[in-house]
Amino acid sequence: MSRAGTSPQLLRRTNMGAVLQVLRDAGVVTVTDLMAATGLVRTTVIAVCDDLLDRGWIQEVEGSSGAQVGRPARRFRFDDRAGFVVGVDVGEARTTAVVADLRGRVLGRATRVFADPAPARRLVTVEAAVDGALADAAVVPAAVLAATVGIAAPVDRRGRISHGQPFWEAFDLGFERRLQERHGWPTLLANDANLAALAERWCGAASGVDDLVVMLAGERIGTGVMEGGRLLHGRSGAAGELGGLALVQGVGSPDGIAALCRAWGAEALRPGAPATALQDLAGPAGTVEARDVFRAAAAGDDVARRILGRLAERLARVIGLLGTLFDPELVVIAGAVAESSTALLEGIDQQLPRFTATPPRVAVSVLGDAVVSVGAVRLALDHVERHALDLELGAAAR
Repeated sequence: MSRAGTSPQLLRRTNMGAVLQVLRDAGVVTVTDLMAATGLVRTTVIAVCDDLLDRGWIQEVEGSSGAQVGRPARRFRFDDRAGFVVGVDVGEARTTAVVADLRGRVLGRATRVFADPAPARRLVTVEAAVDGALADAAVVPAAVLAATVGIAAPVDRRGRISHGQPFWEAFDLGFERRLQERHGWPTLLANDANLAALAERWCGAASGVDDLVVMLAGERIGTGVMEGGRLLHGRSGAAGELGGLALVQGVGSPDGIAALCRAWGAEALRPGAPATALQDLAGPAGTVEARDVFRAAAAGDDVARRILGRLAERLARVIGLLGTLFDPELVVIAGAVAESSTALLEGIDQQLPRFTATPPRVAVSVLGDAVVSVGAVRLALDHVERHALDLELGAAAR
Protein backbone atom coordinates (compact mmCIF):
# COMPACT_ATOMS: atom_id res chain seq x y z
CA MET A 1 0.00 0.00 0.00
CA SER A 2 1.29 3.46 -0.89
CA ARG A 3 2.24 5.67 2.06
CA ALA A 4 1.85 8.82 -0.02
CA GLY A 5 -1.09 11.19 0.05
CA THR A 6 -3.43 11.90 -2.87
CA SER A 7 -5.03 15.21 -1.85
CA PRO A 8 -3.71 17.95 -4.16
CA GLN A 9 -3.54 20.46 -1.30
CA LEU A 10 -1.58 18.12 0.95
CA LEU A 11 0.38 16.13 -1.62
CA ARG A 12 3.77 17.77 -1.19
CA ARG A 13 3.57 17.84 2.59
CA THR A 14 2.26 14.28 2.85
CA ASN A 15 4.95 12.96 0.53
CA MET A 16 7.63 14.65 2.61
CA GLY A 17 6.20 13.11 5.75
CA ALA A 18 6.11 9.65 4.18
CA VAL A 19 9.72 9.84 3.03
CA LEU A 20 10.88 11.27 6.36
CA GLN A 21 9.17 8.44 8.26
CA VAL A 22 10.94 5.80 6.19
CA LEU A 23 14.29 7.51 6.69
CA ARG A 24 13.69 7.89 10.41
CA ASP A 25 12.92 4.19 10.81
CA ALA A 26 15.77 2.95 8.60
CA GLY A 27 19.50 3.29 8.25
CA VAL A 28 21.03 4.34 4.93
CA VAL A 29 18.56 4.02 2.05
CA THR A 30 18.63 4.65 -1.67
CA VAL A 31 16.11 6.42 -3.87
CA THR A 32 14.98 2.99 -5.06
CA ASP A 33 14.42 1.89 -1.44
CA LEU A 34 12.31 4.98 -0.80
CA MET A 35 10.28 4.39 -3.96
CA ALA A 36 9.49 0.85 -2.83
CA ALA A 37 8.56 1.93 0.69
CA THR A 38 6.39 4.93 -0.24
CA GLY A 39 4.99 4.11 -3.68
CA LEU A 40 6.28 7.44 -5.00
CA VAL A 41 7.93 7.83 -8.40
CA ARG A 42 11.65 8.54 -8.70
CA THR A 43 11.39 12.23 -9.59
CA THR A 44 9.13 12.87 -6.60
CA VAL A 45 11.42 11.01 -4.19
CA ILE A 46 14.45 12.96 -5.40
CA ALA A 47 12.60 16.27 -5.09
CA VAL A 48 11.43 15.42 -1.58
CA CYS A 49 14.91 14.32 -0.47
CA ASP A 50 16.42 17.54 -1.81
CA ASP A 51 13.82 19.49 0.16
CA LEU A 52 14.55 17.53 3.36
CA LEU A 53 18.27 18.10 2.81
CA ASP A 54 17.67 21.85 2.59
CA ARG A 55 15.59 21.74 5.78
CA GLY A 56 18.34 19.88 7.64
CA TRP A 57 16.42 16.70 8.46
CA ILE A 58 18.53 14.25 6.44
CA GLN A 59 22.05 13.81 5.15
CA GLU A 60 23.30 12.51 1.82
CA VAL A 61 25.81 9.68 2.17
CA GLU A 62 28.70 9.72 -0.24
CA GLY A 63 29.93 6.60 -2.02
CA SER A 64 28.06 3.52 -3.18
CA SER A 65 27.05 0.32 -1.45
CA GLY A 66 28.95 -1.93 -3.88
CA ALA A 67 30.35 -2.33 -7.35
CA GLN A 68 28.00 -1.03 -10.02
CA VAL A 69 27.96 0.30 -13.56
CA GLY A 70 27.06 3.90 -14.26
CA ARG A 71 26.21 6.72 -11.93
CA PRO A 72 26.23 5.76 -8.20
CA ALA A 73 22.84 5.60 -6.54
CA ARG A 74 22.08 8.51 -4.23
CA ARG A 75 21.92 7.35 -0.60
CA PHE A 76 20.39 9.16 2.35
CA ARG A 77 20.07 8.81 6.11
CA PHE A 78 18.08 10.52 8.80
CA ASP A 79 20.14 13.05 10.79
CA ASP A 80 19.40 12.00 14.37
CA ARG A 81 21.34 15.03 15.65
CA ALA A 82 19.35 17.55 13.66
CA GLY A 83 17.74 18.42 16.97
CA PHE A 84 17.17 17.09 20.48
CA VAL A 85 14.40 16.58 23.00
CA VAL A 86 14.23 16.92 26.77
CA GLY A 87 12.35 14.60 29.11
CA VAL A 88 11.75 15.45 32.78
CA ASP A 89 10.45 13.26 35.60
CA VAL A 90 9.22 15.35 38.54
CA GLY A 91 8.98 13.08 41.58
CA GLU A 92 8.14 13.80 45.19
CA ALA A 93 11.69 14.15 46.48
CA ARG A 94 13.74 14.76 43.35
CA THR A 95 13.58 15.49 39.65
CA THR A 96 15.53 13.94 36.78
CA ALA A 97 16.02 15.48 33.34
CA VAL A 98 17.42 13.74 30.28
CA VAL A 99 18.44 14.95 26.83
CA ALA A 100 18.02 12.60 23.88
CA ASP A 101 18.68 12.71 20.15
CA LEU A 102 15.97 12.19 17.54
CA ARG A 103 16.24 8.42 17.76
CA GLY A 104 15.66 8.56 21.50
CA ARG A 105 19.22 7.80 22.59
CA VAL A 106 19.88 9.49 25.93
CA LEU A 107 22.96 11.71 25.71
CA GLY A 108 22.82 13.52 29.04
CA ARG A 109 21.16 13.20 32.43
CA ALA A 110 20.97 15.20 35.65
CA THR A 111 19.11 14.70 38.95
CA ARG A 112 18.39 17.37 41.54
CA VAL A 113 16.85 16.99 45.00
CA PHE A 114 13.99 19.26 46.07
CA ALA A 115 15.12 21.22 49.11
CA ASP A 116 11.96 23.34 49.30
CA PRO A 117 8.42 21.98 48.58
CA ALA A 118 7.03 25.35 47.45
CA PRO A 119 6.06 25.23 43.75
CA ALA A 120 8.19 28.24 42.83
CA ARG A 121 11.30 26.73 44.42
CA ARG A 122 10.60 23.34 42.82
CA LEU A 123 10.47 25.08 39.44
CA VAL A 124 13.96 26.45 40.04
CA THR A 125 15.17 22.94 40.91
CA VAL A 126 13.62 21.46 37.77
CA GLU A 127 15.27 24.14 35.66
CA ALA A 128 18.59 23.31 37.29
CA ALA A 129 18.15 19.65 36.38
CA VAL A 130 17.35 20.57 32.77
CA ASP A 131 20.41 22.82 32.57
CA GLY A 132 22.53 20.05 34.04
CA ALA A 133 21.30 17.51 31.50
CA LEU A 134 21.98 19.90 28.62
CA ALA A 135 25.50 20.47 29.89
CA ASP A 136 26.04 16.73 30.33
CA ALA A 137 24.94 16.14 26.72
CA ALA A 138 26.91 19.12 25.38
CA VAL A 139 23.72 20.38 23.71
CA VAL A 140 22.82 24.04 23.44
CA PRO A 141 19.24 25.06 24.30
CA ALA A 142 18.60 26.34 20.76
CA ALA A 143 18.96 22.77 19.46
CA VAL A 144 16.06 21.44 21.55
CA LEU A 145 12.84 20.94 19.57
CA ALA A 146 10.45 19.88 22.36
CA ALA A 147 10.29 18.97 26.04
CA THR A 148 7.97 16.79 28.11
CA VAL A 149 7.46 16.93 31.87
CA GLY A 150 5.96 14.01 33.76
CA ILE A 151 4.11 14.67 37.01
CA ALA A 152 2.13 12.58 39.51
CA ALA A 153 -1.22 14.22 38.75
CA PRO A 154 -4.05 13.72 36.23
CA VAL A 155 -3.36 15.53 32.95
CA ASP A 156 -6.02 15.76 30.24
CA ARG A 157 -5.66 15.28 26.49
CA ARG A 158 -4.72 18.94 26.03
CA GLY A 159 -1.90 18.68 28.53
CA ARG A 160 -3.70 20.56 31.30
CA ILE A 161 -3.75 19.48 34.93
CA SER A 162 -7.18 18.57 36.26
CA HIS A 163 -9.06 20.86 38.60
CA GLY A 164 -8.72 20.17 42.30
CA GLN A 165 -4.91 19.86 42.12
CA PRO A 166 -3.88 23.34 43.36
CA PHE A 167 -0.24 22.45 43.98
CA TRP A 168 0.24 20.96 40.52
CA GLU A 169 -1.86 23.64 38.83
CA ALA A 170 0.59 26.23 40.18
CA PHE A 171 3.47 24.12 38.92
CA ASP A 172 1.80 23.72 35.51
CA LEU A 173 1.38 27.42 34.84
CA GLY A 174 4.76 28.42 36.22
CA PHE A 175 6.82 25.76 34.51
CA GLU A 176 5.26 26.10 31.09
CA ARG A 177 5.61 29.88 31.17
CA ARG A 178 9.20 29.80 32.41
CA LEU A 179 10.41 27.32 29.81
CA GLN A 180 8.69 29.32 27.08
CA GLU A 181 10.27 32.52 28.35
CA ARG A 182 13.75 31.02 28.71
CA HIS A 183 13.95 28.83 25.61
CA GLY A 184 10.77 28.99 23.53
CA TRP A 185 10.46 25.19 23.57
CA PRO A 186 7.09 23.51 23.04
CA THR A 187 6.55 21.98 26.50
CA LEU A 188 4.16 19.09 27.10
CA LEU A 189 2.81 18.03 30.47
CA ALA A 190 1.79 14.42 31.05
CA ASN A 191 0.85 12.03 33.83
CA ASP A 192 3.82 9.96 34.99
CA ALA A 193 2.03 6.59 34.70
CA ASN A 194 0.91 7.41 31.16
CA LEU A 195 4.51 8.20 30.26
CA ALA A 196 5.56 4.88 31.81
CA ALA A 197 3.07 3.13 29.52
CA LEU A 198 4.53 4.89 26.46
CA ALA A 199 8.03 3.89 27.54
CA GLU A 200 7.20 0.22 28.11
CA ARG A 201 5.45 -0.12 24.77
CA TRP A 202 8.27 1.70 22.98
CA CYS A 203 11.33 -0.07 24.34
CA GLY A 204 10.40 -2.03 27.45
CA ALA A 205 8.66 -5.20 28.55
CA ALA A 206 5.53 -4.35 26.54
CA SER A 207 7.19 -3.75 23.17
CA GLY A 208 4.53 -4.15 20.48
CA VAL A 209 1.68 -4.84 22.94
CA ASP A 210 -1.44 -2.79 22.13
CA ASP A 211 -3.68 -3.64 25.10
CA LEU A 212 -1.60 -2.79 28.10
CA VAL A 213 -1.61 -1.51 31.68
CA VAL A 214 1.59 -0.20 33.25
CA MET A 215 1.43 0.09 37.01
CA LEU A 216 3.75 2.46 38.84
CA ALA A 217 3.83 0.67 42.16
CA GLY A 218 6.44 2.39 44.31
CA GLU A 219 4.94 4.72 46.91
CA ARG A 220 1.43 4.80 45.46
CA ILE A 221 -0.15 2.73 42.74
CA GLY A 222 -1.07 4.57 39.58
CA THR A 223 -1.63 3.15 36.12
CA GLY A 224 -1.24 4.09 32.50
CA VAL A 225 -3.74 2.28 30.30
CA MET A 226 -3.43 1.64 26.56
CA GLU A 227 -6.25 0.19 24.47
CA GLY A 228 -5.52 -0.66 20.86
CA GLY A 229 -2.21 1.18 21.15
CA ARG A 230 -3.91 4.40 22.31
CA LEU A 231 -3.53 5.97 25.73
CA LEU A 232 -6.74 6.36 27.71
CA HIS A 233 -7.10 9.73 29.39
CA GLY A 234 -10.76 10.08 30.30
CA ARG A 235 -12.66 13.36 30.40
CA SER A 236 -10.26 15.10 32.80
CA GLY A 237 -7.20 12.89 32.53
CA ALA A 238 -8.11 10.74 35.54
CA ALA A 239 -8.31 7.40 33.69
CA GLY A 240 -5.97 5.03 35.51
CA GLU A 241 -6.09 6.91 38.81
CA LEU A 242 -6.62 4.33 41.57
CA GLY A 243 -7.69 6.28 44.62
CA GLY A 244 -10.75 4.03 44.61
CA LEU A 245 -8.61 1.10 45.77
CA ALA A 246 -9.64 2.16 49.28
CA LEU A 247 -12.99 0.53 48.45
CA VAL A 248 -11.54 -2.78 47.20
CA GLN A 249 -11.73 -5.67 49.64
CA GLY A 250 -8.29 -6.90 50.64
CA VAL A 251 -6.58 -3.79 49.28
CA GLY A 252 -7.89 -0.78 51.19
CA SER A 253 -5.58 1.94 49.84
CA PRO A 254 -3.50 2.88 46.78
CA ASP A 255 -0.27 2.36 48.76
CA GLY A 256 2.49 0.83 46.66
CA ILE A 257 5.23 -1.70 47.29
CA ALA A 258 7.70 0.68 48.95
CA ALA A 259 5.09 2.14 51.32
CA LEU A 260 3.71 -1.28 52.26
CA CYS A 261 7.16 -2.74 52.89
CA ARG A 262 7.89 0.09 55.31
CA ALA A 263 4.55 -0.31 57.08
CA TRP A 264 4.63 -4.09 57.31
CA GLY A 265 8.34 -4.07 58.12
CA ALA A 266 7.59 -1.76 61.05
CA GLU A 267 4.96 -4.23 62.26
CA ALA A 268 7.53 -7.02 62.09
CA LEU A 269 9.93 -5.04 64.31
CA ARG A 270 7.49 -4.42 67.14
CA PRO A 271 8.48 -5.74 70.57
CA GLY A 272 7.45 -9.36 70.96
CA ALA A 273 7.30 -10.04 67.19
CA PRO A 274 9.09 -13.15 65.87
CA ALA A 275 12.83 -12.83 65.28
CA THR A 276 13.72 -11.68 61.79
CA ALA A 277 16.75 -10.65 59.79
CA LEU A 278 14.97 -7.35 59.20
CA GLN A 279 16.13 -6.29 62.67
CA ASP A 280 19.72 -6.22 61.43
CA LEU A 281 18.78 -4.42 58.20
CA ALA A 282 16.71 -1.64 59.78
CA GLY A 283 18.00 1.90 59.46
CA PRO A 284 19.02 4.22 62.30
CA ALA A 285 15.40 5.23 62.88
CA GLY A 286 14.32 1.59 63.00
CA THR A 287 12.73 1.75 59.55
CA VAL A 288 12.79 -0.99 56.94
CA GLU A 289 12.87 -0.20 53.23
CA ALA A 290 11.58 -2.36 50.38
CA ARG A 291 15.10 -3.41 49.39
CA ASP A 292 15.64 -4.77 52.92
CA VAL A 293 12.51 -6.89 52.77
CA PHE A 294 13.37 -8.34 49.38
CA ARG A 295 16.97 -8.98 50.46
CA ALA A 296 15.92 -10.76 53.65
CA ALA A 297 13.33 -12.84 51.78
CA ALA A 298 15.94 -13.91 49.23
CA ALA A 299 18.16 -15.03 52.14
CA GLY A 300 15.33 -17.22 53.48
CA ASP A 301 13.90 -15.05 56.26
CA ASP A 302 10.38 -16.30 57.04
CA VAL A 303 9.02 -12.94 58.19
CA ALA A 304 10.20 -11.19 55.02
CA ARG A 305 8.78 -14.02 52.91
CA ARG A 306 5.40 -13.58 54.54
CA ILE A 307 5.51 -9.88 53.74
CA LEU A 308 6.19 -10.70 50.08
CA GLY A 309 3.31 -13.16 50.19
CA ARG A 310 1.01 -10.40 51.41
CA LEU A 311 2.31 -8.10 48.68
CA ALA A 312 1.72 -10.71 45.98
CA GLU A 313 -1.88 -11.27 47.09
CA ARG A 314 -2.58 -7.53 47.29
CA LEU A 315 -1.12 -6.88 43.85
CA ALA A 316 -3.04 -9.86 42.46
CA ARG A 317 -6.26 -8.25 43.71
CA VAL A 318 -5.33 -4.93 42.07
CA ILE A 319 -4.30 -6.60 38.80
CA GLY A 320 -7.46 -8.71 38.92
CA LEU A 321 -9.49 -5.51 39.08
CA LEU A 322 -7.54 -4.09 36.13
CA GLY A 323 -8.06 -7.34 34.23
CA THR A 324 -11.80 -7.13 34.77
CA LEU A 325 -12.09 -3.42 33.90
CA PHE A 326 -9.72 -3.18 30.92
CA ASP A 327 -9.01 -6.79 29.79
CA PRO A 328 -5.35 -6.02 28.94
CA GLU A 329 -3.02 -8.54 27.38
CA LEU A 330 -0.23 -7.51 29.73
CA VAL A 331 0.26 -5.69 33.03
CA VAL A 332 3.75 -4.35 33.69
CA ILE A 333 4.91 -3.54 37.22
CA ALA A 334 7.16 -0.50 36.86
CA GLY A 335 9.00 2.11 38.91
CA ALA A 336 12.02 2.23 41.16
CA VAL A 337 11.11 -1.03 42.97
CA ALA A 338 10.26 -2.96 39.80
CA GLU A 339 13.50 -4.92 39.54
CA SER A 340 13.00 -6.48 42.97
CA SER A 341 9.37 -7.23 42.15
CA THR A 342 10.39 -10.22 40.03
CA ALA A 343 10.20 -12.18 43.30
CA LEU A 344 6.45 -11.45 43.42
CA LEU A 345 5.54 -12.75 39.97
CA GLU A 346 5.06 -16.41 40.88
CA GLY A 347 2.72 -15.54 43.76
CA ILE A 348 0.77 -13.07 41.62
CA ASP A 349 0.34 -15.59 38.80
CA GLN A 350 -0.85 -18.27 41.22
CA GLN A 351 -3.49 -16.05 42.83
CA LEU A 352 -4.64 -13.96 39.89
CA PRO A 353 -7.31 -16.42 38.64
CA ARG A 354 -9.08 -15.96 42.02
CA PHE A 355 -9.77 -12.33 41.24
CA THR A 356 -10.60 -12.14 37.52
CA ALA A 357 -11.96 -14.33 34.77
CA THR A 358 -9.60 -12.63 32.30
CA PRO A 359 -6.17 -12.78 33.94
CA PRO A 360 -3.53 -10.87 31.96
CA ARG A 361 0.12 -11.75 31.67
CA VAL A 362 2.19 -9.97 34.31
CA ALA A 363 5.76 -8.77 33.76
CA VAL A 364 8.29 -6.56 35.51
CA SER A 365 9.78 -3.49 33.86
CA VAL A 366 13.45 -3.51 32.91
CA LEU A 367 13.58 0.30 32.67
CA GLY A 368 13.88 0.84 36.42
CA ASP A 369 13.50 4.35 37.79
CA ALA A 370 14.14 5.79 34.30
CA VAL A 371 10.74 4.64 33.01
CA VAL A 372 9.02 8.04 33.31
CA SER A 373 11.87 10.02 31.76
CA VAL A 374 12.06 7.50 28.89
CA GLY A 375 8.33 7.97 28.31
CA ALA A 376 8.81 11.74 28.42
CA VAL A 377 11.40 11.42 25.66
CA ARG A 378 8.97 9.31 23.61
CA LEU A 379 6.16 11.86 23.92
CA ALA A 380 8.49 14.72 22.96
CA LEU A 381 9.66 12.71 19.93
CA ASP A 382 6.03 12.09 18.96
CA HIS A 383 5.48 15.85 19.01
CA VAL A 384 8.56 16.46 16.88
CA GLU A 385 7.51 13.80 14.37
CA ARG A 386 3.99 15.24 14.03
CA HIS A 387 5.31 18.77 13.52
CA ALA A 388 8.62 18.02 11.80
CA LEU A 389 7.86 20.01 8.70
CA ASP A 390 6.87 23.08 10.73
CA LEU A 391 9.86 23.14 13.09
CA GLU A 392 12.88 25.34 12.76
CA LEU A 393 15.94 23.22 13.42
CA GLY A 394 18.20 24.62 16.12
CA ALA A 395 21.96 24.85 16.06
CA ALA A 396 22.58 21.25 17.06
CA ALA A 397 25.74 20.44 18.99
CA ARG A 398 28.00 18.42 16.72
